[in-house]
This record gives sequence, C-alpha cells and structure tokens, in this order.
Amino acid sequence: MQMIADLHTHTLCATHAFQTLNEMTIAAKQTGYCAMAITDHAPAMPDAPHIWHFSNGGALPREMNGVVMLYGAEANVMDTKGGLDLPQGLLSVQDWVVASIHSPCMPGVLTRKEADRLWLGVAENPYVDCIGHSEQENYRYDYDVVTKAFARNHKVVELNGGSFAVRKDGIPNMRSLLIACMENGCHIAVDSDAHSAWRLQNAMPPLYSMLAELSFPQELIVNATRENLVQELKLHGRRCAEEIGGILL
Repeated sequence: MQMIADLHTHTLCATHAFQTLNEMTIAAKQTGYCAMAITDHAPAMPDAPHIWHFSNGGALPREMNGVVMLYGAEANVMDTKGGLDLPQGLLSVQDWVVASIHSPCMPGVLTRKEADRLWLGVAENPYVDCIGHSEQENYRYDYDVVTKAFARNHKVVELNGGSFAVRKDGIPNMRSLLIACMENGCHIAVDSDAHSAWRLQNAMPPLYSMLAELSFPQELIVNATRENLVQELKLHGRRCAEEIGGILL
C-alpha cells in the first residue's frame, strides 16, 4: 500500500521541526507522493509561527519540486467546547486544516464525557478538515458516537505515523478507532505528521500494516488515490479543489 499524498507535515517555521519547505517537498517527491499538505502549528503552540503565516499562502506556488501543494494549519483545540486558536475567517481560507490536541494547549487528562463534548464541538466546525492524532489515551473518547458525528460532518480521522514515536500510549487505541471509522463510514487520512524529511519517508509502514490487517477499504482513505483526494476537497468546499483537481486528474 502507498498513499499518493501526505496531508499532515511540518517545517522549521516551528522550531521543533527540522526541515525547510523546499527540503520537505523534495523528500515527498522522492517518496513517490504527488501532493502534500504543509500544516504548521497554529499560534497557541509555544514555538509556532506568527498568525500572519497562515494568511500568506499566496506567497507560495501551487507546485514545488513536482509536488502539488496544499497550504494549511494544524490548529490547536483550546477547550472542551472544541474552540480553536485560529479565527474562523482564517480557517476558511486554508487549503487543509487539521485540528489536534496538544498538551501545552490542553494540559491534564480529560474525562470521557469532556473528550466527547470536545470532539463533537470540533465536528460542527465547517472549516476543520481532519481530526489529528485523536487516539491519545489522555483524551480518549467514545469512538462509535463521535465517528458517526465526524462522518456526518465530513471530518477525516487521521491515522498518524508520528504517534509511533511520540504518543505511544495511544497506539493500542488506533485499531479500535479504525474499526469505528469502518463501521460508520468515516473517512480517514494516513499521515506522517513529519517534523523532518526522514520521518516523512519512514513513518508510514506501521500504519500500512495496520490497515492491511483490518482490510481497511481504500474508498474510505482520502489520500489513497488522486480521485479520493480531489473529491474530498470538493466535499469540504475548499477553494483549491478545482485547481488541484486540474493538476492531479
């Protein structure tokens, strides 16, 4: 199995990452990707880029080093109502928005009820495309109930390669989350969450193995084919959908 795009990656615009945008696109091309999303951390993370970063996508080309680019953000969930750290107007002009929980922005442990309320709130946000690394044990939620809401609101649940390195407590939950997505028709993305070119090129094999074990259907994986990706962008009403479709298809 091989994805055609990585929809959650980082550059050294956040100082805990290691590669430039140019270096990441070269690595993506070498890996065989035809597209990728740059989703640097939104401002509530301690070393994130300034908010202006997320309104300046027009400074960058749609293609770099033979890779079709989506410019977006990894927004931080800030409260148990699902509030994010970027305003709706700015979220609306991104190509791809991942919403994730990070401990500097959401310290401590959530109860199951709190986590359910949080993700159900995020599910209602029209400008969130993807739910990032939500398998974390500290924020465990009812996978059946919430993935139904994700599917209903066209939210893509992420299978995150970075979790095998930095969120190992959630690895056992990934299988249960994937099963809930299958049962409820919830789309997923298979992403590296790479903060370096090396991780971009090496994070995916454990995810592919898990998908193969479950015989996870390709039609539910948004970055499994060019057609799936373009259709998902159209489904989300993203302004970039037609342009990207014109290049990829």
